[in-house]
Amino acid sequence: MLSFSALVPGQGPHIADLPAAPSGAKWADPPTVYDRLVYRFNGTGYLKPGYIQVFVVNAEGGAPRQVSNGDFPNGGNEFGPSRASWTPDGKYLLVSVNRHPESDHEYFDDEVYEFNVSDGSLRPLTNRKGPDNAPAVSPNGKFIAYTGFDDRYQGHQTTKLYLMNRDGTGSHSLSDKLDRDVQDPQWAPDNTGIYFRYDDQGDSKVGFYLVDGTFKKIADHLAATIGAGGSGTFSLARTGMIALTYGRPDNPGDVAILNNGAMKVLTSLNEELLTQKKPGHVEEFSFESSKDNRKIQGWIVHPPDFDPTKKYPLVLEIHGGPFADYGDRFDFEKQVLASRGYVVLYTNPRGSTSYGEEFANLIHHAYPGDDYSDLNSGVDAVIAKGYIDTNNLFVTGGSGGGVLTCWTIEHTDRFRAAAALYPVINWYSFALTSDIPFITKYWFPGLPWDNTDSYMQRSLTNLVAKVKTPTLVMTGEADYRTPISEAEQFYEALKLLNVDTVLVRVPEEPHGIARRPSHHIAKMLYIAGWFEQHKSKM
Repeated sequence: MLSFSALVPGQGPHIADLPAAPSGAKWADPPTVYDRLVYRFNGTGYLKPGYIQVFVVNAEGGAPRQVSNGDFPNGGNEFGPSRASWTPDGKYLLVSVNRHPESDHEYFDDEVYEFNVSDGSLRPLTNRKGPDNAPAVSPNGKFIAYTGFDDRYQGHQTTKLYLMNRDGTGSHSLSDKLDRDVQDPQWAPDNTGIYFRYDDQGDSKVGFYLVDGTFKKIADHLAATIGAGGSGTFSLARTGMIALTYGRPDNPGDVAILNNGAMKVLTSLNEELLTQKKPGHVEEFSFESSKDNRKIQGWIVHPPDFDPTKKYPLVLEIHGGPFADYGDRFDFEKQVLASRGYVVLYTNPRGSTSYGEEFANLIHHAYPGDDYSDLNSGVDAVIAKGYIDTNNLFVTGGSGGGVLTCWTIEHTDRFRAAAALYPVINWYSFALTSDIPFITKYWFPGLPWDNTDSYMQRSLTNLVAKVKTPTLVMTGEADYRTPISEAEQFYEALKLLNVDTVLVRVPEEPHGIARRPSHHIAKMLYIAGWFEQHKSKM
């Protein structure tokens, strides 16, 4: 049998019966009525009535049969489908589901449920306030590994690896001492422990926990997606061999295998490309923040054929999230800027993940803020190397990086131009228009009308009158994460202040402006073009 998730259509709330259209006429499309807290979602659009449910189908084919029921997102929510794990006997599916009555407002409060495949009956195996996700049953059927945390409504909360007995008893964390987010648990074929992904100091890795809590790092340098946020994947064979995506800052990634501790890279997917296009060299370094002398990790991309005796313009690139990380992985967007003659600086300021929960929560209820000091200190550290043209400093970032781009130019005029991509400008309006309104209880002390000062003091409208920097503001027209009205507010404010600014709207694009390759290219070239227009001629 195979399992999968699908949306089961439902009826929206009924308000009124409309009259039939006159003979030979056709009414316009009727109004759409919503009654859920999350009624639209970035990348998906306005949500259709109904709930995702779990189905099974015979491995040899046939009609699918629905296993789960009820007005709950049994097969996942807008963030993605839940992973269903079969028990070895084939009688049950374990699925992470939020079936609480207050699920709209406690969006992440999933529990691990056991679904009986034969009759659809279910029972919860976990019961706590917070997410319990990615259940994986041991091959011998005795244990269940899963991920989650006790929800304290913090900006960032470390996702831990848990182990419990098959009946749900004896739950305990294996990864308290790791202090890193655990993802994608997979059991060793011999039942001795669990493999998983995690990020540590900007690098994506594979780790392993024995069932007794003993930890071992298995592999470094999982290839990740472009930009912020570690990713990469691995797959475990029944023999114990591991296949993984492996990458480095000068190579987008290849397929590798790990056998008895020895890694072998199997492919050379980008060999031909890299003989034609020389990437910029990436240098890892660290520096101290002017705020508190805290050590901050960063990377510098040098232009191809870099000559340290010459002077180069500098671009500070700021990651979004804000709870995410840059790392020692290939980054196409930064390589494009480097190829056009810029030194590119990217760092992991306070608030970044992969350094532990304490470091991430330095911005809890205080973002944007002291992270600016970390970023500005990184610029100073690169300038001190002697090869930067200090008359040509530029700054850009998307989403949370767009927020910090705007915050940066409100606190300094050292940058000749800025490009703020899909930022949040007004936290009050963001809370009421974003597709993740429940974020108010994590990033703020409460609802906006009860904490107006907190929302407005951290809004970019608060200090906008200080901006003198020429600024490009870009956003997607289908962005529901940081809706287009946010970017428009900053653009209009700068126009009222007679600051040199342009607004770029990208049609049909959700958050990130990368759905269509041509739009992704346009995003990179518009940023580079804006900087080129404002570059000081030496």
